Amino acid sequence: MEKKAPEIRFNGFSEEWQDKEIGSILAETKRPVELLDNELYQLVTVKRRNEGVVPRASLKGKDILVKNYYGIKAGDYLISKRQVVHGANGLVPESLDNAVVSNEYLVLTDSDEITSKFWTVISKRPEMHKLFFISSYGVDIEKLVFDVSDWKNRSITIPDVAEQNAITTHFQKLDSLINQHQQKHDKLSHLKKAMLEKMFPKQGETIPEIRFKGFSGEWDKKELGTDVADIIGGGTPSTSISEFWNGDIDWYSPTEIGDNVYAEGSQKKITALGLNSSSAKILPAGNTVLFTSRAGIGDMAILTKPGSTNQGFQSFVIKEGFSPYFIYSSGKQIKEFALKHASGSTFLEISGKQLGRMKILIPCEKEQTAIGNYFQKLDTLINQHQQQITKLNNIKQACLSKMFV
Repeated sequence: MEKKAPEIRFNGFSEEWQDKEIGSILAETKRPVELLDNELYQLVTVKRRNEGVVPRASLKGKDILVKNYYGIKAGDYLISKRQVVHGANGLVPESLDNAVVSNEYLVLTDSDEITSKFWTVISKRPEMHKLFFISSYGVDIEKLVFDVSDWKNRSITIPDVAEQNAITTHFQKLDSLINQHQQKHDKLSHLKKAMLEKMFPKQGETIPEIRFKGFSGEWDKKELGTDVADIIGGGTPSTSISEFWNGDIDWYSPTEIGDNVYAEGSQKKITALGLNSSSAKILPAGNTVLFTSRAGIGDMAILTKPGSTNQGFQSFVIKEGFSPYFIYSSGKQIKEFALKHASGSTFLEISGKQLGRMKILIPCEKEQTAIGNYFQKLDTLINQHQQQITKLNNIKQACLSKMFV
């Protein structure tokens, strides 16, 4: 017989996991609310997708209908009876100790066989989502009602409480690391947004609010497609001719750009024959800024090696005397211009000719470089934290798969 044990577990644990009927291990509580007339009680809710327990409103004691609300304590585990299929469950934090919750929530505490914190871990698993879903009823996915009685009759496989605690601690550490990187990522992203507003001149002005020491005077007005860059479109080789595809030339489509700072390799590649058969052009590395010109106008990325694009781009090959990273950092202004002047009945699009007419304010090359370097450092830090978040989330998903039966 197959042993009921996970693929990965901590040292010191060897006992088989046990199948338990959910109703037999639950410790459900319905604490009466002890009302004081002038006391403010925080009413809480649980956001979807495991975003946790959050304040919803504050109610005075005399306004609360006792039969419709329960008292909750820090460490309780809440399950929404109406949004459970969307992952609306979570652990009550210390900040919401002694809050109240409506009777549309199931309130669980520690039992002899399972802890409330362990519920928060297993609730993230697809297997638990499936149990929540099949124990719900209704005709509209957005309004499914959780059948608690049906759910209690189903079984899950769990270890003893000691192993539950080891697993819970592991996931708490992972979540803490993810949260730390997310906070730093968000802080840097907010700083970047604020500095983009202040280090480029506002509408109707020619001098930015903040600039580096040693620079003064007005910025010059330049025409994007005449003074600053050569604007080059793309093309698509015939998809029915196999000799045009799977070569060694990068060939980008707009969906590949997103929030990436750099374009470092495309999903599809074309051959020299494919390139010559279409209007696609080889764009030089380093001084090319890709710009999506249709169906999602305004995504930008700096090309790190020579490549080409489809016709969804109007890319900027930056001329000598101008900083590619400065132009990349000016993306918000360029996108606003493109959206304002785009047209089309099927989808919005802006031509290279029209985009090239944009008047853009630019300082001397030295100041461009200083500004570009500043935002490049910010983008590098933001990207480093994002990479760590992605890496840790991948580890977490692997652990959710391999540390359970």
